[in-house]
Amino acid sequence: MPLSVSQLVLRAKQLEIDAVRHLAGRVEFADVIGQLIHALQRERGATSIYLASSGQRFLAERQSALEEARPIEATLRALFADQLEPAQGATARMLSLMAWVLLDLDTLADLRVKIDQRTPSAHDSVAAFSRLIAGLVELIFHVADAALHPGISRLLVALVHLVQGKEAAGQERAVGAQLFASGASDDAGQQRIIHLIDAQERSLRVFEEFAEPALRERWQQHQLTPNVALLERLRRTLCTARPGAALDTGLSDSWFNVSSERITEMWQLQVELVQCLRQVCEAQSLATQQDLQDSEGLLQQLRDNPPPHTHAVGRFFNNAAEQPESAPVLPAMSDVPSQGSKSPELVDLLKTQSARLATMEAELDTARRALHERKVIERAKGALMSRLGITEEAAFRALQKASMDHNRKLLDVAEATLTLPDLAFAAKP
Repeated sequence: MPLSVSQLVLRAKQLEIDAVRHLAGRVEFADVIGQLIHALQRERGATSIYLASSGQRFLAERQSALEEARPIEATLRALFADQLEPAQGATARMLSLMAWVLLDLDTLADLRVKIDQRTPSAHDSVAAFSRLIAGLVELIFHVADAALHPGISRLLVALVHLVQGKEAAGQERAVGAQLFASGASDDAGQQRIIHLIDAQERSLRVFEEFAEPALRERWQQHQLTPNVALLERLRRTLCTARPGAALDTGLSDSWFNVSSERITEMWQLQVELVQCLRQVCEAQSLATQQDLQDSEGLLQQLRDNPPPHTHAVGRFFNNAAEQPESAPVLPAMSDVPSQGSKSPELVDLLKTQSARLATMEAELDTARRALHERKVIERAKGALMSRLGITEEAAFRALQKASMDHNRKLLDVAEATLTLPDLAFAAKP
């Protein structure tokens, strides 16, 4: 049987439905990853104070966070196993990221035992948890990068940058708690806090750009609350103290509480954002199914109701039928459909579908650009860290300085950095 236009149109609609269903599964995958990140952030913060205070404080809080994280970790491991099924469509990159995360998850039990024994320092424990969380954030980023529907892609871009900003806020809570609990300031800790504040602002700007208006408005209103004002005062206390100067250990509770309240607000936004994603997936699935039904109905209607002049042509070429004297010999040229042998309704259907796909592609380009910028800047930071042996904060400051000195966009500087050969860095310390 030869291929027909209707077969192609209906198959395109079915593929749209399958793609939306697949994206809905990816949203659920991202949700579980986000839940584990949140639980590990709680555990990291409590552990930081527990170790910095030599086990005198936050024992119960740490145990509570640990118990919250364990069942979510088990759920994520099961989802990792599901991704091996071909129907899940996992890419080689995604499977490699999952393997990287799994390596760190496998070491988590041993890390917790060592923390029970207070073997690692607070700094080392924060670093260990942060490495694991970084892999989970990268996995959510990859899920967002694979989305092919504009409405869903935009919300996934908002989600990945909210998660990234929330992780920077979690690290800030842990580092600040460690400084306050230790009772002394140090330059490395201060520089880390400054870098994390800047990282939050960059990520949350992108979140605001791509989030639903109601969520954006809610976040902006949160910035005006007394809790945020108190957080800013405590930040100044940490960042302006002379290295080695004494810090009031009594402020550690206030710091942890205001930081936690801000992170909780981000978490609530994350929960609502995931719910928005679910709703968009469901609405898009229903709309596409309705489009499929409408297309099937239109095509059937076209088959059952051909254009009027085709009957006249049929009568003209039917020798067996009696031809009334008034029957037209051929339709007038003005009566011939302008689309030739294609029906106007089918042509309109194809035009509508093509226009909608073109609009979707333009909206996807906007989301892809945001993800591309994040990817390039992260790679450039990694290149500088590897080539020059510097910290993440120093690498980002170098990119920012070059951007300002040469009046170029940060993305342009990052791309230029990645094109430089290694020998360009040989003379640098």
